[in-house]
Amino acid sequence: MKKVFIINGGQVFGESNGKLNDTISQWTSNYFTNNEVEVRVTNVSEQYDPFTEADNFLWADLIVWHTPIWWFQVPFKLKQYIDEVLQLGGHGKLYKNDGRTRTNPEINYGTGGLLQGKNYMVTTTWNAPKGAFNIEGEIMNLKNVDEGILFGFHVSMKFIGLTKVDGFHFYDVMKGLTPERFDNYHIEYEQHLANILNK
Repeated sequence: MKKVFIINGGQVFGESNGKLNDTISQWTSNYFTNNEVEVRVTNVSEQYDPFTEADNFLWADLIVWHTPIWWFQVPFKLKQYIDEVLQLGGHGKLYKNDGRTRTNPEINYGTGGLLQGKNYMVTTTWNAPKGAFNIEGEIMNLKNVDEGILFGFHVSMKFIGLTKVDGFHFYDVMKGLTPERFDNYHIEYEQHLANILNK
């Protein structure tokens, strides 16, 4: 892996100021840069060109998405980024078509992606504690982040041909993010990045 494209989906809205995802994006950039990996970074709250962004996908070996989860979805500016880059900038670059043929239109949907051989990972930040996902009877009913909230996100990445590598999720970041937990998350996250880099 020689090239990493980082997408910071954090934003200022309501009680959120985007600083945690800014910090995590910086951790990612610093880690890969310090390990002689070339890095590009986009912040979805800043101006971008969908066609240039699509070129960044083509350039990268690994695309790293950083996003808070608001109301059990990605925030609106990140969703706008996905729609604009994949639909406007990506058609013909990131996917050629939806993969089907007119002779048998019921099969092979989603196989027209052009990014085979490239990987992506996603980090999420949550107010929800981890128990919301792994304790029976809690709100997510034993469904993890990837199988639940991010299912559609992962399908869209598969549609353009990307392969998922394990992500990293930061839980209970509003009520429970003590300085000690913050430092531990930093250590654990860099270990996670090291595992990805060394695969």
